Amino acid sequence: MLRFCSLLVLCLIATLGAAGPCDIYASGGTPCVAAHSTTRALFSAYSGSLYQIIRGSDGATTNIGPLSAGGVANAAAQDSFCASTTCLITTIFDQSGHGNHLTHAPPGGADSGTDPNGFDNMAAADGAPVTLNGQRAYGVFISPGTGYRNDATNSIAVGDAAQGMYAVFDGTHFNGDCCFDYGNAETSADDTGNGHMEAIYFGTAGPGGAGSGPWIMADLENGLFAQGSTAANPSDPTMNSRFVTAVVKGEPGNWAIRGGNAASGSLSTFFSGARPSGGYNPMHKEGAIILGIGGDNSNRAQGTFYEGVVTSGFPADATENSVQSNVVAAGYAAASFVSGPAVSVGSTVSLRATTACCTTRFIAHTGATVNTQVVTASDTSALKLSASWNVVAGLGNSACVSFESRDTPGSFIRHSGFELFVNANDGSQLFHEDATWCPRAGINGEGNSLRSWSYPAHYFRHFNAILYAASNGGADFFDATALFNNDTTWVVGPAFA
Repeated sequence: MLRFCSLLVLCLIATLGAAGPCDIYASGGTPCVAAHSTTRALFSAYSGSLYQIIRGSDGATTNIGPLSAGGVANAAAQDSFCASTTCLITTIFDQSGHGNHLTHAPPGGADSGTDPNGFDNMAAADGAPVTLNGQRAYGVFISPGTGYRNDATNSIAVGDAAQGMYAVFDGTHFNGDCCFDYGNAETSADDTGNGHMEAIYFGTAGPGGAGSGPWIMADLENGLFAQGSTAANPSDPTMNSRFVTAVVKGEPGNWAIRGGNAASGSLSTFFSGARPSGGYNPMHKEGAIILGIGGDNSNRAQGTFYEGVVTSGFPADATENSVQSNVVAAGYAAASFVSGPAVSVGSTVSLRATTACCTTRFIAHTGATVNTQVVTASDTSALKLSASWNVVAGLGNSACVSFESRDTPGSFIRHSGFELFVNANDGSQLFHEDATWCPRAGINGEGNSLRSWSYPAHYFRHFNAILYAASNGGADFFDATALFNNDTTWVVGPAFA
């Protein structure tokens, strides 16, 4: 019967068009029971909604689907809907038909959430631009404090039942905090014990493997595992290609980690063997699905997600190899974070406010505090220098920029607690990312808006003359929606000094 069903699926695929990842899993007898992607359809016949976005200007929502059945997401529809404002991703729809949609995660045992209602933040809709065979799409950029979850799923493995998972991540966006996961977790959003999770983890926490990371591991609750013990696994390599395919699968007594470059080549097996001891054999999976967080809502990690699935049953390596071929054929490639008037590396600039009250004010600093001040050509050299900035390649991402103080060389505008400061570069990953800004066309139609690379829903904003990395309608007082578009738009011109 299984062979007949597999042949039937393949015949349907031939009729409807090229197979998607979930068609391939179905043909292998391990169907998708959850399928999530903001970049493309994962079934050849799928033409429904991929994700929903909410607009900052008026709270309106719209669903984004593929351009055609089985195709790439309609990025142009998002761009049109979000023009002259900001948008967040509210929902990532399950394409499998089981209704296992992901929405922003509720508070959990580890963290109480970050938005005004206690839930985790939602991702900026345009925070992770890519192309698939030349067609623009957007992934899900997970900043610390951001996460998605479904605690009331259908048909997801529980107990010691077999399951498979794969996801496509950005191999250059990660950290060592807990926990950038995708997969099966507790339904209570709390730590209920060893073996109550089975999710893909990506980052530099845990035992790790060869090199400096990031690594593909499994979050099995109260432990990240690179093999069948708590030790590091020298066969688990650093995976820092721009796009990474990550695979974790498990069945009674046995599990495996596999991975590869999502833009080329094949999958390799990094571990396959017995379950860890200490409450992990048998497993006690509960069947929730998480993205970007740990099972107890540990939400300090970061990463970028493009697509992923959860299957019923333990997929064969051959099935996963075919899925990898499909992912490679999708043609993932990086796209620019930057738009609008050029903010050129190597230039020296001053940045003028565009809000009606403040068009004579420029971004300057008083000590470490970044603020706006009225500056004219006749002012003192000291004031003009404090309002002048060297534009250098982004410390955390060279596709964007960083702003070095002209009067305090080696110090840069960075955010900390979402307030902006001029601080000396300490060489850390955190500083480099906090000091990286991606220009985009000005939200109010003038000049540029400057968004944080590490928190792309947050922009340079002046509020009572102090500069913040503000989001549109977020939890903090400086996130107020009134005047947001004007307060976050700047005219970039020649430096005063």
